[in-house]
Amino acid sequence: MRQIAGEVGVQAGALYNYTPDKQSLLFRLMRDHMDGLLAARAERGDGGGALDRLEDFTRFHIRYHIERPNEVFIAYMELRNLEPENFAVIERLRGEYESELEGILRDGVAEGVFHLTDPKIASLAVIAMLTGVNTWYRPQGRLTLDDVETLYWDMVRGAVGAAV
Repeated sequence: MRQIAGEVGVQAGALYNYTPDKQSLLFRLMRDHMDGLLAARAERGDGGGALDRLEDFTRFHIRYHIERPNEVFIAYMELRNLEPENFAVIERLRGEYESELEGILRDGVAEGVFHLTDPKIASLAVIAMLTGVNTWYRPQGRLTLDDVETLYWDMVRGAVGAAV
């Protein structure tokens, strides 16, 4: 709380005028991140075949998360600090997002364009791979964000057994 207060230029005690405790603040940060992610994803629609939808999901995930490194860090690394009832809420929201990708993968298997045995595990692996971009990507690096998206799209296609 002292670090947060220092970043915004107030005393730590002043933060409690806005949030009752650390748990509420952590939950609100995670909830806002997940609500924003799901809302932005819903705006994109879900048209097209599974391959097109998977490409859209891949590129969306990278772009959305790369612009929010702090929120991503908190949302993925601080889950263990949530109280059980708050954890359940965030887990449900994450499940909604993961289920969209799992559905795309299941559709791709049904269409015969993806070849994998466990869409649930594949969806978790793909999300972990895509989220990992935040740990190493730098705008001033040798790759543009478009380059990164294209490289990751190729890797995702390979991971789900789609023709590259």
